[in-house]
Amino acid sequence: MMKQINTYREAEAYISDIPRFTGKNSMEDTRRFLEHMGNPTQNCKIIHIAGTNGKGSVCAYLCSVLREAGISNGMFTSPHLVTMRERFTLDGRIMDEQEFMAAFRKVAEKLSDLPPELAAKAYHPSFFEFLFFMAMSFFGEAGVEYLVLETGLGGRLDATNAVQDKALCVITQIGYDHTEHLGETLWQIAGEKAGIMRCGVPVVYPDRQEDVTKQMEEHARFVGAKTVPLAMQAIKEIKIHHKTIDFSLHLNYYGYIGFTVSTAAVYQVENAALALKALEQLRDDRITVPVMQAGIHGMVWEGRMEEILPAVFLDGAHNIDGIRALLDTVRSQPCHGRRRLLFSMVKDKQYESVIREIALSGLFDEIGLAALNGERALPLHVLEDSYGQYTGLHCKAYEDLETAFGSLALNKEEEDIVYIAGSLYLAGEIKALLLKQVD
Repeated sequence: MMKQINTYREAEAYISDIPRFTGKNSMEDTRRFLEHMGNPTQNCKIIHIAGTNGKGSVCAYLCSVLREAGISNGMFTSPHLVTMRERFTLDGRIMDEQEFMAAFRKVAEKLSDLPPELAAKAYHPSFFEFLFFMAMSFFGEAGVEYLVLETGLGGRLDATNAVQDKALCVITQIGYDHTEHLGETLWQIAGEKAGIMRCGVPVVYPDRQEDVTKQMEEHARFVGAKTVPLAMQAIKEIKIHHKTIDFSLHLNYYGYIGFTVSTAAVYQVENAALALKALEQLRDDRITVPVMQAGIHGMVWEGRMEEILPAVFLDGAHNIDGIRALLDTVRSQPCHGRRRLLFSMVKDKQYESVIREIALSGLFDEIGLAALNGERALPLHVLEDSYGQYTGLHCKAYEDLETAFGSLALNKEEEDIVYIAGSLYLAGEIKALLLKQVD
């Protein structure tokens, strides 16, 4: 029986505590509970996004263009950086505390009146399921036309895949992450992500890795989905400026069209192109070329090469492919001072491979190390030992993140560039530090 919860802080604390008393549920049970809630988003057109890197950015590009077209939309993403409410975005704004509580109560009410088959199992949603059900309630009640859902982990068995009827699927770049759950090879990982496909529904994905493309094609044939690969040669004329990148993308109806992303992150060109390719599949007359151009240009995604202070960039790169993409961006940015990196990771990621990539890049004049908060944090001594294997690096360990941030970012020379990367949790803690300073 759920205790009485009256405030937003209490609700957030309850959801955070869920992993202590419940585990993963079967997809069948997730679907049953969604049906028990009355399938609140059954009148929404659902765009489902899976992949290893770039999911959140593709979601944000899609919603930015839909918003520019005057089309009501909701977006459910993860993880959050500072507050859980960030996971729920309605027409470009995050959910407020009253809306959070209303959605929380809707789920809680249904939990107090379970159907017999779920009551017999003492069913309780997992942490991610609870938030997913809140999203479905919130966006269903808001009556959005399009709902953009980002998978939490994998695809086939992800709670968001409980949704049967979809308008469109998008699968972003596939890489090595969560291998303990998704498989050791790109073929296996791609197979799990491909599990979001539905019969007759277009699936958009980048045609850049042979194994991945072959898996997408085979799975699409098996379920009867329509494949829409994004050929890398469809992206041309990439021009990197100080804070923007111009590129041209070939769209079937219009030919090559010029777009601009408002970021220095090179990897966002592919994410924007995927979103545009996906939007083309909607065949909606409201989504014109000027609307697409304005929506792509207007999108800003927190924690993805975000300039949080002058020449201080925060990026959520947390796996080997993400770090490689970050390093490509670092190489593309001229620096007349020193390049400095503030780095931390969680212990359940492939931190040794990531650290090796950073160390061998030779891009940074100084690397600051600090441990994150929480049980998943990679201990400081492990960070020191891992970097200590590589000679010629100027590394410094700090007792806490606030001290490291102050030393590297707040006290930097004017011509220095500071990068902060290694974990989305790191991005969240830095965001919280910035809010604390503003307060």
